[in-house]
Amino acid sequence: MDLNQLKAVAIAAAHSGGNYIRSRLDRTRRIEHKGETDLVTEADIGAEKRIIDTIRASFPDHTILSEEQGLTAGRTGLQWIIDPLDGTTNFAHGLTTCCVSIAVVIENQPIIGIVWSLFSEELFSAVRGEGAFLNGRRLAVSDIDHVKDSLLVTGFPYNVKEIIKPVMDRFSRCLETSQGIRRLGSAALDLCYVAAGRFDAFWEEQLHPWDTAAGHLIVTEAGGRVTNFDNQPFEPAMKSILASNGRIHNRMLDLLDLKGTE
Repeated sequence: MDLNQLKAVAIAAAHSGGNYIRSRLDRTRRIEHKGETDLVTEADIGAEKRIIDTIRASFPDHTILSEEQGLTAGRTGLQWIIDPLDGTTNFAHGLTTCCVSIAVVIENQPIIGIVWSLFSEELFSAVRGEGAFLNGRRLAVSDIDHVKDSLLVTGFPYNVKEIIKPVMDRFSRCLETSQGIRRLGSAALDLCYVAAGRFDAFWEEQLHPWDTAAGHLIVTEAGGRVTNFDNQPFEPAMKSILASNGRIHNRMLDLLDLKGTE
């Protein structure tokens, strides 16, 4: 298994998808609804096709899980997990806070993570055991020790109206305790910004593997800690995620734990 080749193909695929997305920004966008607030545009579909075509050209027998096409089984233990456009709602409104996210996973653990923030031209990357990087510069999480001094980031799930109370209870507790909270609309970028020390922690629930697989590895390789809300080591199939600089992780778990507060 050549990790450098996997990484090179992942980067090439991310750029291919990202270039297509960039070409669609100023055009009239055809928007469809997968759910009440879950959107898909022609940019998602076109970018995903170009990403998969790039991967298939080098690895025709690999398994691929992508947001729009779903699971295509292969003949090896390696799986690619693709979000062709993370931040679709932003993009659909002409906002450029969005990215391409690609991970390579083996036995439920990412070994390659690539997040291409195409409009800011920031390439976040990680290879398991080799560190995390932004445009070739090594990343490290922040050294903030207390939540009261922390800038946090979160997202709201597409079914937020169905689970509004626990979502807002967690948000309120973290807002009262922290320096501030941001909500960018791209889980993959939120994770990368924790890895870069721009945020000190990120949490969200009701996510999918394509939202978190690449960013999970990037945070871990930058020295951060990633679990679910129950403090179990994170895997991409989990529905809740807490990523932090490690120093404030336990306190964040306390804030997200709503047991006994009902």
